[in-house]
Amino acid sequence: MTLNLLQAWQGAKKRLETAGLAGPVIDARLLVEAAACATRADIVGDPYRALTPEQEATLEDYLTRREHREPVSHILGRKGFWKIMLNVTPDVLTPRPDTETVVEWVLRDFPEHAPWSVLDLGVGSGAILLSILAERPAAKGLGVDVSEEALAVARDNAASLGLAGRVALLRGDWTAGLGEAGFDLVVSNPPYIASAVIETLEPEVKDHEPRLALEGGPDGLMHYRVLAPEILRVLKPGGRFAVEIGYDQKDAVEALFREAGAQGVQTLRDLGDRDRVVAGAKKPLELQA
Repeated sequence: MTLNLLQAWQGAKKRLETAGLAGPVIDARLLVEAAACATRADIVGDPYRALTPEQEATLEDYLTRREHREPVSHILGRKGFWKIMLNVTPDVLTPRPDTETVVEWVLRDFPEHAPWSVLDLGVGSGAILLSILAERPAAKGLGVDVSEEALAVARDNAASLGLAGRVALLRGDWTAGLGEAGFDLVVSNPPYIASAVIETLEPEVKDHEPRLALEGGPDGLMHYRVLAPEILRVLKPGGRFAVEIGYDQKDAVEALFREAGAQGVQTLRDLGDRDRVVAGAKKPLELQA
């Protein structure tokens, strides 16, 4: 029997619910839309539109993969973040809504038409950097990542969004090789999960996300110890920074940045009211000894 859009969505939702997956309603809709080349409006406005045999086969493949805990972003090869759509592969961390806290803070504090420069350390898919540049047309950015595969994804996303002319992407180990006082803003979502914790995470994360983008050493703070003084080094006087943290890392990461000489260190909370981003600034020239 040929499925229509409504039947396909209801059946997909039931399968994902039975598999015990979180968010079955949204996942089912996204998979049906992609498999049937439909939109949310189609499902509501034309619910009895029949799927072709090829579309049904595609949906079956998608649902089987999701039941095996493959992330929807990997199945579809894309993920929405802030106001942009990003290509996503297993070589990059899937962008998460919590990380939008960084973008929100930047856009609130940095003027729209000023020609300021931003450095994204561990750029991954380009989610943070490209979201900022898409809303700040006079800004330019540099994204650094140790993974050439991740940089390829970021390049593809920059080109798709028409931002390639304002973005440089560099393979490197954090700030190695970068000069001092070169950037108005530094952002980063570094790996911050303690090594022993990774195996306890959901299969979507521990089995499908790149370990390189997750592992923060024995206590999850390994990369912040490197980043705190280095971020202050590459910031211009008065420049600002924002780094994502784990929910229980506020005090430790704030302390590392204060020890490095940062001013105005604060922690921002995400939409779930969890500690999510440590932000602050480098001393202006007139305050430096």
